[in-house]
Amino acid sequence: MAFNSFKKLLFGFAFSPSLKANVFEVTRLASFLEASLVFVHVGEKTTEKETLFNAILEECPDKPKNVELHWKTGNPVETLIKICQTFEIDLLLLGALKREKMLKYYLGSIARQITRKAPCSVLLMLNPSIIRQPCKYIVVNGFDSPQTQDTIEAAFEMGQALKAEKLTLVEEISEARVAIAVNDDRSLRKATLRKEKINREEKMRVHDVIDKIPAHKLEGMNWSTQSIFGRRGYSIGHYARVVRADLLVMNAQEKTSFFSRFFPKDLEHILAELPTDVLIVLSKNNG
Repeated sequence: MAFNSFKKLLFGFAFSPSLKANVFEVTRLASFLEASLVFVHVGEKTTEKETLFNAILEECPDKPKNVELHWKTGNPVETLIKICQTFEIDLLLLGALKREKMLKYYLGSIARQITRKAPCSVLLMLNPSIIRQPCKYIVVNGFDSPQTQDTIEAAFEMGQALKAEKLTLVEEISEARVAIAVNDDRSLRKATLRKEKINREEKMRVHDVIDKIPAHKLEGMNWSTQSIFGRRGYSIGHYARVVRADLLVMNAQEKTSFFSRFFPKDLEHILAELPTDVLIVLSKNNG
């Protein structure tokens, strides 16, 4: 069973100062992905609001073939989650917020709750723009997890759609795996050899994942692997920030039981301070 492509997108919008930029951004993305797009406003429907939204939509130069607009009332979190389930949405689009006087982005309480409960993949957008800002560089996690193949495949599909110039698969390796105290030249050499061995093993594992992805999904993509030692989640977020990635692609939160799920620490690090746009892929293997 192959990865399910993002063919139905949903964007829940508010009438904020960034509405026009958001509408331009999501219609452009849906067009590039050749996907249908559902707009949902949870709030009162008025003639003024409808006229404003339709005027903005009409201005968009890149529009998908199928666009739907729905007006709903109720709790924003519960309503959007239910609509994602009802419409069988593949990708939910959410905006992040910039802290006042700080170049840091974070999830508001509503967006965080939606991200936690979403029954589909989620894209967190930092800088929606009326004029397209190209996505040149994508970083994707190479975690040793059943979910990772779908996550990597999603990253390649997104890279092709956005015509990204580069994609790096990052294997985060815990320092605990080396577990050698360095106190002289001999122990230093032993630790170095141990790291090199782990590095080779991780690269082989990731290449095995790549080999299972259909060849046509890799066409035109300049990709490489990178091993980094450090805390899982924190390290890849820092790496994405340092290399100035335009998109970070991560596994979704894992289900711990039939009734509950939680944010693993690696994803919490990312969400605490978003390094760039983040795509959280909910895999068919999650569960």
